[in-house]
Amino acid sequence: MPLPPTTYNLQPVAQRLRWSAHTDCGRVRTNNEDSFLGLVLDEQDVRLLGKIGEAPLDRGYIFAVCDGLGGAKAGEFASRIAVEKITKMFPSYITKSKLPHEEETTKTTQLLIELFTEIHRALLLLSASYDECRGMGTTLTLCWIRQHHCYFAHIGDSRLYHLPFAEEASKKTIQQLSEDDTHVGWLFRKGKISEREAKHHQGRNLLQKALGAEHQFVTPQVSSFACAPGDRLLLCTDGVTDGLFDHQLLDIIADAIQDSPARYLVEEATRQSGRDNATAIVLEFE
Repeated sequence: MPLPPTTYNLQPVAQRLRWSAHTDCGRVRTNNEDSFLGLVLDEQDVRLLGKIGEAPLDRGYIFAVCDGLGGAKAGEFASRIAVEKITKMFPSYITKSKLPHEEETTKTTQLLIELFTEIHRALLLLSASYDECRGMGTTLTLCWIRQHHCYFAHIGDSRLYHLPFAEEASKKTIQQLSEDDTHVGWLFRKGKISEREAKHHQGRNLLQKALGAEHQFVTPQVSSFACAPGDRLLLCTDGVTDGLFDHQLLDIIADAIQDSPARYLVEEATRQSGRDNATAIVLEFE
């Protein structure tokens, strides 16, 4: 009896990753409490990435955006602590993550929760030790790209968007993968208010979760998904989404032909609003 034909997955695989990042303090504030991070990592080394670049997908990459809380300089300090902690802690995480494929997702989830917990503890300790750091905290949205898979962890109201590849402009879409940790975000997800109502709601910036900020527990959102050629990801702080609706984000990123779509995005958000610091990272899987 002949054997059944073997079925192969002929889905094309992205071979290179392109990125751009930009931040701006906006038109109202004098200091920038946002921070962003790009790292390339392997078993031997962890290196910072520039604001614009591209590289093969045979290594791991970390990208993150943070929006500091606390007033004065405390918020700025908190977001910087978060990116510094990520940079220092991930080399040991790479070693821990050498696992069989079937165990990889579970272990990676545990590692990301551990990372968020350690940042949270550090911020609480500083907040309790120094009066000028009282109440300091930060949002954090992080992507860990390993070959053609993206693991992400999130807390706060910074965002992660996925823009799947589509050949026809009419079929291009944008999906918010992260969930805003606000009551307004919950109302929007439940369909009780529109995107426009959420954007102008007086409670839109009242966070229910953050790292530090005197919160007792850390419960980040953690998930993962596969990345296909032509897919794009957007990580951004709320200064970007304060100025732009989702369909505007889609149009700007999908039509971007310049070296830094992130810069164009931030500049347009600042022009439309500018009430807050604005930071964006745009990733494209080629």
